[in-house]
Amino acid sequence: MASERTWTIAEVAEDLGVTHRTVRYYEDVGLVSPERRGTVRVYRARDRIRLRLVLRGKRLGFPLDEIRTIVDMYDQTPGEAGHLRYLLDQVGERRAEPDPAAARRAVGAGRAWPTSSAAAARTSRRCSHPRPTTARAPARARVAAGQEQESR
Repeated sequence: MASERTWTIAEVAEDLGVTHRTVRYYEDVGLVSPERRGTVRVYRARDRIRLRLVLRGKRLGFPLDEIRTIVDMYDQTPGEAGHLRYLLDQVGERRAEPDPAAARRAVGAGRAWPTSSAAAARTSRRCSHPRPTTARAPARARVAAGQEQESR
């Protein structure tokens, strides 16, 4: 009988391009549960697949609770149309939402701000509350103006 291939935390972290701390964090929050041999974590193929799904979910912008739901589907009976539909719906929602980092880059490059209702609502909430002023703000402006004059 051939034994199943196992990996150490160092091998898993290196293969997935993350730190040991990241792998341990996902274990702490219950997204993976490697076998323990004393103090050594032993990862099996199932754990590596779950970690890959978690990292893919993070890249797509899913919060950990959504990732948990999707990753837990991996352990359930395959072929459930409802599971696939749920996953596709979630990915569709993420694709419909604008990427905040891309939006900031676009605005910085002089392009228009995304016009989706979700982005508009977030912007509206941020803009509806004026920033508090501090006594230090004018001093910062004077310093910045002085530095600007020196550079001329």
